Amino acid sequence: MLIKNEVMLITYADSMGNNLKELNEVLHTHLQGVVGGVHLLPFYPSSGDRGFAPMDYTKVDSAFGDWAEIEEMSEKFYMMYDFMINHISQQSPYFQDFLEKKDASQYKDLFIRYKDFWPNGEPTEVDVDLIYKRKPRAPYVEVTFKDGTKEKVWCTFDEQQIDLDVTTETTKKFVKDNLTFLADKGASIIRLDAFAYANKKMGTNCFFVEPDIWEMLNLSKEVVEPYGVTVLPEIHEHYSIQLKIADKDYYVYDFALPMLVLHALYSGKVNRLAHWLEICPRKQFTTLDTHDGIGVVDVKDLMTDEEAEMTRESLYSQGANVKKKYSSAAYNNLDIYQINCTYYSALGNDDQAYLLARAIQCFAPGIPQIYYVGLFAGENDIELLESTKEGRNINRHYYSKDEIAAEVQRPVVQKLFALLKFRNSCPAFNGEIKIVQGSENELNITWKNENSVAKLEANLLTKEYTILAGENEANIAKVF
Repeated sequence: MLIKNEVMLITYADSMGNNLKELNEVLHTHLQGVVGGVHLLPFYPSSGDRGFAPMDYTKVDSAFGDWAEIEEMSEKFYMMYDFMINHISQQSPYFQDFLEKKDASQYKDLFIRYKDFWPNGEPTEVDVDLIYKRKPRAPYVEVTFKDGTKEKVWCTFDEQQIDLDVTTETTKKFVKDNLTFLADKGASIIRLDAFAYANKKMGTNCFFVEPDIWEMLNLSKEVVEPYGVTVLPEIHEHYSIQLKIADKDYYVYDFALPMLVLHALYSGKVNRLAHWLEICPRKQFTTLDTHDGIGVVDVKDLMTDEEAEMTRESLYSQGANVKKKYSSAAYNNLDIYQINCTYYSALGNDDQAYLLARAIQCFAPGIPQIYYVGLFAGENDIELLESTKEGRNINRHYYSKDEIAAEVQRPVVQKLFALLKFRNSCPAFNGEIKIVQGSENELNITWKNENSVAKLEANLLTKEYTILAGENEANIAKVF
């Protein structure tokens, strides 16, 4: 199914009901017209990171269901699947074969062995300092082969996620085979997870290494294009990288929007948000919330350091039940780039502020994505957080079907659903956008497409907003 300019839901297979069957029931019962697409987070057999350490892309984790249920979903919604282009599970048959057979393994070239990558088999202190990394040391895990020998192999994230050597023919075939399989299984978009980490090169920071990274992106695009499928590179970093990718006519993510909207709502000032809406890519997916935290690094230079710090501190002081310790080692999270919190709780569980945030997202350039917790205006799940001591679980509540049936009756959720249905059905959003900053607190966004107009008039200080629509600007009427 081709991508539609309609809201896309982000969910795990077991977060809205216990499995894919129940998820399909929830989509059919409660979300007709509310969402037009589904980003189904990794549903493959996995050894860690809530699915992001995949063992086999050709299989669906049996706890969730099977391919038939995913393909049923794909007949009604345009679908996004994940492909972890940077890594594969340590428990995968590929890596286990490598551990058993070492140099005789047909998969030995899938992985980056320190002995082959670095001169003398080890990076220097200068090499390590240069690498853009998530750990305070060189990115590796030491493994033991069946013959008893040990080696270091490249490992950027968790030890269950072994990095792939995307430069070898073995890995290129692996990428092609799996992308082809997923493209043929109902995907409209394949998200290339941890994309910027994929290429490693001596003398670089091993993050978004040019021109190598473009070769990887072009290869992925060329594989899925014959199936009518699009690739979406996932990168959390400086907004200029998104602009660079968008310049080559790829879809990108707007990961800057969450913090810019929070800044506008906390400060009442619209200047930073309005500037971004003017310059941001038009061919993009917008987010306020995802399965990870609220990104901080993405807004560098779109706000001053002082404004970013004010937004961070306001999140902790004005947000509901969110503490700095939830993004610390005590909660298994040292990621300085993200803050663990639901978007609703980041706004103090305030219905008016939250609905205004979603209205801004609906009127921003791009296709809105909404995380399942955000779809139900979900509060921080402190109970799940404390029981698991996993920081990101604050925003990963498990909803039963009965719980969802109750949540959709809440006024804030009903108003949000009405807003999303309007965004999906109004033709104006396929046209041209005009952004006008009134006073320092006022933002007006207008979309026009032939005989259709939609307009958002918002005051970020008072949190009051109006949405108008009609056949032309002279005849528009209030719809929200």
